[in-house]
Amino acid sequence: MWIYQKTLQHPVNIKNGDLKMAKNLITQFGGPNGELAAAVRYLSQRYTMPTGKSKALLTDIGTEELAHVEMIATMVNQLTCDASVEELKKAGLGSNYAQNGFGIFPSDANGVPFSAAPIAVMGNPVTDLHEDMAAEQKALATYYHLINLTDDVDIKNTLRFLAEREIVHYQRFGEALMDVYDYQENKRVF
Repeated sequence: MWIYQKTLQHPVNIKNGDLKMAKNLITQFGGPNGELAAAVRYLSQRYTMPTGKSKALLTDIGTEELAHVEMIATMVNQLTCDASVEELKKAGLGSNYAQNGFGIFPSDANGVPFSAAPIAVMGNPVTDLHEDMAAEQKALATYYHLINLTDDVDIKNTLRFLAEREIVHYQRFGEALMDVYDYQENKRVF
């Protein structure tokens, strides 16, 4: 079903380590509004979409969100790769190191592990698509917050790319919602 290309969707080339930013950025990996939650949400919701177009869209965007997971993990890795254990402790990442070493573990910025709890799958296409649009807006807001937390141009460029993709996803979910409304009206299903 998927073909994996061994390149990132957008290049990630962070030249300077920044442990505090890595701690903040991890929320887009495993936090409630992050990319992993979005991928699981969309790939789960696709099964109850009533049209081929809406199913395909959720599959496409869910797959792209997995690419974003990879980008965020790459960013965190580049921000932390040369850190010592003492530096990790000083930046508030000591407990993460104790549990995961230098591994990239899906959690939020406070270290709370990834949870499926915020993933909404109602089985109602209209409800799910509205949830998806809200999820994209929350992710967009988070990217803006992260951009405000750094002066590093390399980090900002990647975050801006990811923010732009959230806007596109929001628009595409709006198109899918119209497709579902058209389907329901033609089938008189409400």
